[in-house]
Amino acid sequence: MSSHIADANLRPDPDQELVAIADYVCNYKIASPEAIATARHCLMDSLGCALLALQYPECAKHLGPIAPGTVVPHGARVPGTQFQLDPVKAAWDIGALVRWLDFNDTWLAAEWGHPSDNLGAILGLGDYLSRCAIADGAAPLTVADVLHYMVKAHEIQGVLALENSFNRVGLDHVLLVKVASAGVAASMLGADRDQVIDTLSQAWVDGQALRTYRHAPNTGSRKSWAAGDASSRAVRLAMMVQKGEMGLPSVLTASRWGFYDVLFKGNRFAFQRDYGSYVMENILFKLSFPAEFHAQTAVECAMTLHPLVKNRIDEIARIELTTQESAVRIISKDGPLHNPADRDHCLQYMVAVPLIHGRLTADDYEDAVAVDPRIDALRAKMTVREDPRYTAEYLDPDKRSIANAVQVFFTDGTSTDKVEVEYPIGHRRRRAEGIPVLEAKFLNALKTRFPKGQAQRIYDLCQDEQRLMATPINQFMDLFVI
Repeated sequence: MSSHIADANLRPDPDQELVAIADYVCNYKIASPEAIATARHCLMDSLGCALLALQYPECAKHLGPIAPGTVVPHGARVPGTQFQLDPVKAAWDIGALVRWLDFNDTWLAAEWGHPSDNLGAILGLGDYLSRCAIADGAAPLTVADVLHYMVKAHEIQGVLALENSFNRVGLDHVLLVKVASAGVAASMLGADRDQVIDTLSQAWVDGQALRTYRHAPNTGSRKSWAAGDASSRAVRLAMMVQKGEMGLPSVLTASRWGFYDVLFKGNRFAFQRDYGSYVMENILFKLSFPAEFHAQTAVECAMTLHPLVKNRIDEIARIELTTQESAVRIISKDGPLHNPADRDHCLQYMVAVPLIHGRLTADDYEDAVAVDPRIDALRAKMTVREDPRYTAEYLDPDKRSIANAVQVFFTDGTSTDKVEVEYPIGHRRRRAEGIPVLEAKFLNALKTRFPKGQAQRIYDLCQDEQRLMATPINQFMDLFVI
């Protein structure tokens, strides 16, 4: 006969990890001009990515109300469309658009991710709340408010990622989008500290996505809408708590049933720094190539080599790629690539295309380009190895490099020089060089969706920081209606 000791049913204080985020969300004042200026550029870049994604039917088919024809009073706008949606679906649509082409900002640490994924929640909910406020005779949120919420969402996601690898336990990084968006969405809804804690607890206890859809042999398009799904879920949970839904105070630490024991191998989170504005200040922009960020410098290397190899593709004997451990683990792939989502997470593919063509665009992941037999022929000649220095400097908080090197060897025994790039153009160390490229990327994206005059008006407003920050968010979103 076995005995059973009942669990002690004593309601604990909230986990300190939840409290720290709630205190930051509720009380921290963003005082870094660099963070706000970078957030403005991040807003431009993210919306540009969203507009570019609208060119792809596989993305556009997901957009709009769940029930066709639904009209939502005070509904949030989806950029580049005529949709007017509830804030939950608006967060889904905006988040999916921003992420679809793998061209928005990136954060690399023990866990990687894309903090601008949170913009789905911030813009969708912010636009909706502003329209409701105006209807009630109250003041709307401004773009300045959005930029401050962006800094905080970036910070929550990025600081949690610094020392904690969710991918090593099989969980996808969009978990951190859900948590960051939930905390910020709760604050936007007027939640007090306890309600923010409750909302965060609901985000942690919620079903968490597996990384299955990012890796062979199951890589697929879900990775392009997973972040929108996470930010949407965050808004839904925040709205539920705002209506009185209770929280789960020891969601992380509860014995047997908490997140740590069930999903994190019993380990607690480690923290390198307190929450502030570090992540936004150091965010990585994808400016030249829609490529998984661990490969960005490899593509730069390939672009440098293109003039030297473009007329000798058939003479190539082997290609040596040197990279960081994270790239070896997640984007080094042999064998067939089945779809665009598979190709834009293959280091070898992302090097082969610019070696051959001198470019890498979103269209280069489509079947029409991928059928070129030279691409797979080059992939078969590539070897990938880790350089321990690259890995160490990738993790060094004072460097945060994302180094790659490429060298091509020919059948006659000659070779190119080994081309190495340690910091991509979107890195903080190359901001002066990168911002003009970001602004051109944004303007070109505007022109793919809007008449010339409308595109220029949006661009000019975004270039005028003070005027932009004073603009009500609903008026800003109206500018993006097609």
